[in-house]
Amino acid sequence: MHDSLSAGHFTDVKMRKVTITYECDGKRNSLNFDPGFKFECSDFAVIPTMSMKNGMNRYNFEITAVRKIRLISVLLLADVMPGKDDRIFCNGFQSWTTSKEYRTDEKIRNLSGLIKPFARYSGDYMYFKHYSRKGMLHSWTYTYIRFTDDSVMFLGSVNEYSGFTLFRYNTRAGSLLIAKDVEGLVLVPGSSAVLLDMITMKGTDKEVFDSYSEIFKENISFKALSEGIRLPVKTPEPATGWTSWYNYYTGITEKIITDNLGEFKKRNIPIQFFQIDDGYQQAVGDWTNENHKFPKGMGYISEQIHQAGYSSGLWLAPFICEQKSGLYKNHKDWLLKDRKGKPVKAGYNPLWSGNFYALDVYNPDFRSYLKTVFDTIYNSWKFDMVKVDFLYAACIAAPYNKTRGEVMTDAVLLLRQLSGNRIILGCGVPLGPAFNIVDFCRIGSDVHLRWEHHLLKSLHVRERLSTWNALTTTIARRQLSGRFFRNDPDVFVLRSGNHHLNKRQQYSLFLINNIFGDLLFTSDNISAYDSTAFKTYFSSFPLVKRTDVKVKVVEDNRYIVHFISGGRNYHVLLNLKNQKWKFCLPAGKYVNALNGKMVGPAQKIILKPFESLSVYELQD
Repeated sequence: MHDSLSAGHFTDVKMRKVTITYECDGKRNSLNFDPGFKFECSDFAVIPTMSMKNGMNRYNFEITAVRKIRLISVLLLADVMPGKDDRIFCNGFQSWTTSKEYRTDEKIRNLSGLIKPFARYSGDYMYFKHYSRKGMLHSWTYTYIRFTDDSVMFLGSVNEYSGFTLFRYNTRAGSLLIAKDVEGLVLVPGSSAVLLDMITMKGTDKEVFDSYSEIFKENISFKALSEGIRLPVKTPEPATGWTSWYNYYTGITEKIITDNLGEFKKRNIPIQFFQIDDGYQQAVGDWTNENHKFPKGMGYISEQIHQAGYSSGLWLAPFICEQKSGLYKNHKDWLLKDRKGKPVKAGYNPLWSGNFYALDVYNPDFRSYLKTVFDTIYNSWKFDMVKVDFLYAACIAAPYNKTRGEVMTDAVLLLRQLSGNRIILGCGVPLGPAFNIVDFCRIGSDVHLRWEHHLLKSLHVRERLSTWNALTTTIARRQLSGRFFRNDPDVFVLRSGNHHLNKRQQYSLFLINNIFGDLLFTSDNISAYDSTAFKTYFSSFPLVKRTDVKVKVVEDNRYIVHFISGGRNYHVLLNLKNQKWKFCLPAGKYVNALNGKMVGPAQKIILKPFESLSVYELQD
């Protein structure tokens, strides 16, 4: 039986049919129906609703079970016809995953089988059948088509706790498949679930992302409130800081930390956060057990940071443990188990003891342990901020009657509950479940000490260590900052040693982080800076607000950026390619923002490989 849906139609995206696959009484069934009409059968009923407001269409449908059913998949097929010169934004599965605007004839390569046993856990490689073909593109949580006039057709889920949303394009067929990851969700007679809640909208970046963030925040705030969890009232101000990882890695010691801290204090560097990363704990998972390299303990370190005038930050990975940890050895009942009852592997890290494992966020004893950990960090050691990493591990295998999106959302909400109003920097997390819950969030991969990790690139690891990957994704996810959290683009590197970046690559990294990032960290020992490095570093203070930011992808790995800051119009050329770029600025008078020298007068620019340039226009 069908009842007509009287609301309007989607703009430029025509919804064709919904397919629900499910089990009932041990039998697998698959039913198709029109998304614009109410659908009823002997097993369930689906009621679609459509609303239109200020050019935004919101589409929602809810399922109510008549009999006990177990959902397997929910698919919504739509028609989309991007032009050959349009671009499609694909949001990667989590923080580290490559995200960018793709040409309509590009493809996303599948992970090489050679490295799958080690690298498949942190991405989407286990979750759906991936086709490495031209025009076959996919995006998680939200996506858009950018037209040649710079307007976008936006589609985004506003409810990721009911299940992750996957947008799968086939540009050759002119189709878009919107899939909801609901496998394993069980509905008993009379129970209901929201299967899809999404918006579509055509407009400018600002228009569509403003509308998207408003609706998403309403949804997650309602869920948090229903569970008695208070979310941040507002996003924090942009901030600067230092972190130990990208210079010292797990080799940090008490002396290394205090020596670096002393250099910042001596020079009165006006950063906000001084953060200790991995390497202070005895093992991953045993967060309250400091190792021998910190004889005075982490409380002492935090006190020293406070005396220097900074807020203290500490890294931990709350949802994983390594094999050598006391947690793994003594509390195997806390480990996340698959359907066969085996511990769920979350990845491999040669800096630890090899394999590491996911923990069950619903286990009451583990939750009690985490409460003790956070109480120690905040109340005994007096840290002000936590960086919580490898969060994707919580949702690798959803328990019975939970979706991965629900588990991930519950896990991030747990961290907010444990942290109260203190600052949370999220990392290694599917972004949708982190929206409006964490304060800062990594939105790209880890920066590498080389421009590219060529081996991992050749194996198609989209979560790889890579400066190129970090920068590309930082540019692509720029619209999230200030709307869902503040973007953390990862560190910049200005030091002269312990890396393999040339000066042009270093400046491009510094410039892009300053334009598109709202958490500017470095791991450099600033005592080794020369005068040029200091001049560049100090140019980032104080942080200047950027408005009316516009990005044009000229071609792959080349961008033109325009923005206004301090009353000046800036033009930025970003050449992330290993080739020269010849460019002519529009007629006018320009000043190089780095050295204050005039650019021109002919305005012909030749950028070397990996070189970027920022100029501002002189007003008559």
